[in-house]
Amino acid sequence: MYKQLGVIGCGLMGGSFALAMKKAGLVKRVIGYSKSPSTTETAKRLGVIDVAAESALLAVAGSDIVLVAVPVSATEATLKAIRDLITPQMLVMDVGSTKCDVTDAARAALGDRLSSFVPAHPIAGKESGGVQHAEAALYQGRQVILTPLPETSPLAVQKATDVWSKLGAQVLKMTPKNHDAAFAAVSHLPHLLAFAYFQSVATQASGRDFLSLAGPGFRDFTRIAASDPAVWRDILMANKAEVLVQAQRFRQTLDALEALIKADDAAALEARIRLISEARAQWQMGAPRLLK
Repeated sequence: MYKQLGVIGCGLMGGSFALAMKKAGLVKRVIGYSKSPSTTETAKRLGVIDVAAESALLAVAGSDIVLVAVPVSATEATLKAIRDLITPQMLVMDVGSTKCDVTDAARAALGDRLSSFVPAHPIAGKESGGVQHAEAALYQGRQVILTPLPETSPLAVQKATDVWSKLGAQVLKMTPKNHDAAFAAVSHLPHLLAFAYFQSVATQASGRDFLSLAGPGFRDFTRIAASDPAVWRDILMANKAEVLVQAQRFRQTLDALEALIKADDAAALEARIRLISEARAQWQMGAPRLLK
């Protein structure tokens, strides 16, 4: 059991981690800090945290495990703010959706204290953010990707693995580069497409009428277009090189399908759709299959 968890960023992800740690009996006390005092106050009122800290540094004071749950663009500044109180025995993790920029930020901010930092990405979340939506079960049955650096202490990696496993998550390890390439394909580009697609429908002259006729398929396809704009601005910009690679691949695939439609080649179009449909039907989360 950990003596004290310091949460920096008491929103959905940080709040859910705090609740999960409490429910699992892994921590005695939770101290939290958020840039917005009202967020910290709400977190305390809801029982997500026990004590409100006045700064990120004070959230780390006395903690033996720290979760940095801030936008990825704020990672370096946050780590710099807490650096002086990070000890070799402490476990420090983040929950950012991109990892190359986070690990670069950690190197720049932490210096010789980098050994305590284990970059982490829980594959979990909701369309609605905020501590009011935090729940202890958010990470159960979900994957958590760790991207430790050569400088990361093996003990810290083991601690991180144990913590997430005890919260019901499946822990995987990847390099930061491989992580960002993979999630550009399966998370970041889908969000970009959902934003673009919804706008393309909604801004047409008859867009309001079209939307009134939309059913479950449209709802499911565009669900993630309601995601936090600031969060996704940061993610898309932080991982722009990999996102643009995947966007180009998507554009080529869409062009190929459009070409079959323009050519009135119904047989080839059906064959291509069948290949895609069968691959999708065989795919399961956690056991991906490649379309050839």
